[in-house]
Amino acid sequence: MKKQFEVWRYNFGERGEHPCVILTRTDLCGRPWVNILYCTSQRQGRQPKLTEVLLDQADGLDWETFVECSQVWLVPAADLFDKRGQVTHDRRNAIRDKIRDIFRLSARD
Repeated sequence: MKKQFEVWRYNFGERGEHPCVILTRTDLCGRPWVNILYCTSQRQGRQPKLTEVLLDQADGLDWETFVECSQVWLVPAADLFDKRGQVTHDRRNAIRDKIRDIFRLSARD
């Protein structure tokens, strides 16, 4: 079964095949659909944008890669392929923090 914060590959259509991070909780990953975050290579040599977290070989990737935290994709779980690894503990927390900040999930009405 797939797990939250695993790194897989997915075909994003016009964007092509890219790594992705599973955002769906592990206990819900057995369902037909999962939420993922899009990742893109950091070959540009730039710093991460305010909506990105930097991943690298420790997370199962071949080189530095940005995970975009401002857009969540709902995709068929069966379409994920080529498991790459697991996001490290510190970076899982950075992704959580980034998502809370972007979507203002820390605030209360």
